[in-house]
Parts: sequence; C-alpha cells; structure tokens
Amino acid sequence: MANVFVLGGTGFLGYYTIKELLTRGYKVSTLSLPPMPAEELLPGEVDCKLGDINEMSDEEVLELLAGKDGFIYAAGADERIVPEAPAMKFFYEANVRPTQRLARLARQAGVKKFVLFGSYFAHFAEVWTDLPLMNNPYPRTRLLQEEVACMEGEGAMDVTTLRLPYIFGTMPGRMPLWTMFVDQVKGKEIAPVLGGGTAMVTAQQVAEAAVGAMEHGEHRGKYAISGINMKHSEFHQMILDELGQTETKVVVMPLEQMKPAMEQHDAATAAAGREHGIHMGVAVQVQDRDAYLDPADTMPILKYREDDVIASIVETLRKCVKG
Repeated sequence: MANVFVLGGTGFLGYYTIKELLTRGYKVSTLSLPPMPAEELLPGEVDCKLGDINEMSDEEVLELLAGKDGFIYAAGADERIVPEAPAMKFFYEANVRPTQRLARLARQAGVKKFVLFGSYFAHFAEVWTDLPLMNNPYPRTRLLQEEVACMEGEGAMDVTTLRLPYIFGTMPGRMPLWTMFVDQVKGKEIAPVLGGGTAMVTAQQVAEAAVGAMEHGEHRGKYAISGINMKHSEFHQMILDELGQTETKVVVMPLEQMKPAMEQHDAATAAAGREHGIHMGVAVQVQDRDAYLDPADTMPILKYREDDVIASIVETLRKCVKG
C-alpha cells in the first residue's frame, strides 16, 4: 500500500481528498493548522497531526515525510484575501516560498509524486494575454508557485498542478465560502452581475482528480479541471431561489458601467494601504468573459468522474442560507 501525505487534510479540499485516498486503499497522514473543525472528522486510520509546517525545521519535515510516496499540497492563500500592499509580497510568501521549500524537502525525502492545488486564474493568465492578469499579484504568483515546484522536482519527483475553478460541496464543521455571495444579495431588490460565466466542479471531483494526477499525471502537467460551465446570472438565480427571494431580479450589467466603479474601489483600497490579488478593475473584465473549461480535456487523463454539480451547488447554498 502506498503512503500519501496531505498538507491541509482538515480543510475543505484536503478532507475530500483524504476520503478518496482511503477509498482507493492508500495509507494517509496529514498535518493541518489547528483547531479541528469537527470532532472525529477523519477516520481513525488517518495519522492526523495539528501544527504549522512552516514553523517546523527541515529535519522535522523530513521526518514527517519519511516513507511517503506521494504529497498532496491542499493549502495556501487564495484571491479572497486582501492583504496589506504590496500583495505580490504577501502571495509570494504565502504560496511560493512554502511550496518551493516543501517540494525540495519532499524530493529529498524520496517522495515520487507531488500534486499542487492551484487556481484556474493561472490558466486564464496564459490564455487571455490581452488582459493584465500576468501583472496581477495572485495569478502571477500562482504561476511562479507551479514553476518552482516543478523545478524542485526535476529528475526525481513528478510535479503536477490542478488549476481549480469554482468548487462546491459541504463538510462537517466548516461553512462554505459561498456564504459571502449569499450575503451580498440577501434582502436586495436586484442582484447585479456581469455577462460572463465560469467553470465549476464538486469537491469530490477535485479529490478524484488529485488522486488521478498522482496516479496518471505527467511531470509539469497543469490540469485545469471542470465539471460544468455556468453563467454568473444563472448561479445568482440559484442563490436567490434558495433564499426564496422571488421578487429580486438578476440584472446583467454592462462592463462599461461596472469597470469605473471597480477602478475607484481599487484606488480606495490602495489609499487604505491594501491591495487585491486580482485588481477589481481587472476582475470585472474576467467576470465579463466566459471562463469556461472543457471537462473532456482532463477527465480522460486524470480519470475523475462526472458528478451532479447542480445538486452540489444547491446543497452548498442551502447550508449557506441556513447558516
């Protein structure tokens, strides 16, 4: 039986990934930041430790990884965080530096497969070259995170990345991040959105893709996974349906009307000494496009299955509404 270490196993994606690994017969260990979100969250056969791996010495990390065949990196900071400026420095220190160190130590410990949970913003930064995503802190550092991990693995450890879109599902002890979307439209007369859309997956699909990347992925493989694609207007209508706000209207706003307001928001954020990982003036341009992905590009490679994404969205939003 192969041994797999999951960093962040009590987090949303780590939790699902551990369950999938156990289903496939892997021996699993994990380290996560305290506290545990729920008692008896993970089965007893999981070697679960709490702590901050960034505060451990190299020797302690090497001991933690001894005998491990795979490493799944389900940790890090995402674009919802608005740190003190410069955001580039924050996301570099939060995502790039720890990944490079841990990939180096994983290779040193004899790990053969390293799977990194990344963002589909890295994919669209490469595809939509007419937008300045490459110059925005979050996509740029996500790309650098992928590259340093691959460099550390060269010749000894296969490194693959899952570029993740909108993800849905629930778990014990944690509220879904989509609560913030529910709160934005709760009690409002209109729900303004832009005209684009996004790829979506379930947490179960992410878990299956992660194990698939470890089993079937190629070194330097960067897999932008998807289950379905959906317009932002459709998603917001689903939110309103769960809230029971039959009178609230979803209104698709023109980019020309939204962009100046978001650029003013960026200026106000900068004046407060903070910076978004993706500037709001750029984010609205992204939201005005269809950030769609074809599941057929990655499903045959990673062998993750189709899932009922719509049912998962409903389940997730229902938990957000109930609180």
